[in-house]
Amino acid sequence: MRRMKPSSCDTFVALPPSTEGQRIIFGKNSDRPCDEVQEVVYFPAKDYSPGEKVECTYIEIEQIAHTYAVVLSTPAWLWGAEMGANEHQVCIGNEAVWGRESADHEEALLGMDLVRLGLERADTAEKAVDVIVELLEKYGQGGNCMEDECTFTYHNSFLICDRTEAWVLETSGKYWAAERVENGYRNISNQYSITTKIDKEHPRMREYAREQGWWDGKVEFSFAEVYSFLTKGRIEASGSRYCEGRRLLEKSKGHITAETMMEILRDKESGINMEGMFMTTGSMVSVIPKDHLLPGVHFFTATPDPERSVFKPFIFVADIKQLKHTCSPCFGEDDPVKKKPRFQSKPNRKHPLFIKHEVVAAIIDSTREKGQRIVQKMRELEKQKVTEMEQYLTTGVEDSTLLVHLFSNTVEEEISAYSKA
Repeated sequence: MRRMKPSSCDTFVALPPSTEGQRIIFGKNSDRPCDEVQEVVYFPAKDYSPGEKVECTYIEIEQIAHTYAVVLSTPAWLWGAEMGANEHQVCIGNEAVWGRESADHEEALLGMDLVRLGLERADTAEKAVDVIVELLEKYGQGGNCMEDECTFTYHNSFLICDRTEAWVLETSGKYWAAERVENGYRNISNQYSITTKIDKEHPRMREYAREQGWWDGKVEFSFAEVYSFLTKGRIEASGSRYCEGRRLLEKSKGHITAETMMEILRDKESGINMEGMFMTTGSMVSVIPKDHLLPGVHFFTATPDPERSVFKPFIFVADIKQLKHTCSPCFGEDDPVKKKPRFQSKPNRKHPLFIKHEVVAAIIDSTREKGQRIVQKMRELEKQKVTEMEQYLTTGVEDSTLLVHLFSNTVEEEISAYSKA
């Protein structure tokens, strides 16, 4: 674990006219330490009394009067999330980025905490940008981003979308820039990508750069060039996952669907589906119709390697209960993350689906014929669910009671498919 090289994730969004129909397609691979468990959890909307606090991963902050319902894909040891959506169809994913400014080791809000806070507190993508930067200014970002004694810290970039638009928000310490995306496609990876199109920014972002000698105040300001070590030419020409992701989106522009995004997230040749000590431990694809009368559908794997996982659908309806099959054990105040010094031990955080999937993944790796049958069954189940979801995406939800257990029932079908193969 101590020899791991810093890695990041890949997050994508496609908007009309790049997509089929009047829909926005969001996707993310979460690349994390290979032994880390990622759970998918649901929290209903909730009201709070004045003065209440919320305990994030490392620090406690002021709670607001009302939080929105959220579904999250999150490393099981922390409070925040790598990616998720809320009841207003806002989706957020974050990325690790490094630049000229040193990442802070002091415990503050993790970028993953900011993802969850943005989803709980904002009903549009632009409001989520505002929520995140206000919290960043008040509490800062920092702290170990890995369940281990070694220090793994980074700044964060975010891709945020709703039914009408998307925003890219990139940070360096407390400084930040944001870019609005109203059509086409956009992706982010482990490098700064906002150049000269800046639609919102920290009021002292340019002045700070000039004070540090990073920008002379005369040439056109590019956030990526000034705050990172990459020139624009290197950003555009590099063979990074960022460029590979953009190429894959370009290849399918005008015809991007949920299935297209799933295939991009499964792409191993590009490095987007990461293998090794850092690997893709969870994946998400969301389909968000522009029509407010239609539901958004959010697909999650809750298991590593999307190539041998099933994207399972979730739709926000009333009376959803916690997703027990993908919820990890809770250790409360006895959790080694809560005690100082932190990370003195690592408990077993495997949830029921992870345990089943771990066995199946070993079979896929070791037994060619049976492994192929299992993967075929998984693809058949996924295709069936994507087809079923098309009805709701096209005509809406008439009977919401049929969808209360949609995600959990699909997990049970996935486990059943394992045994049938």
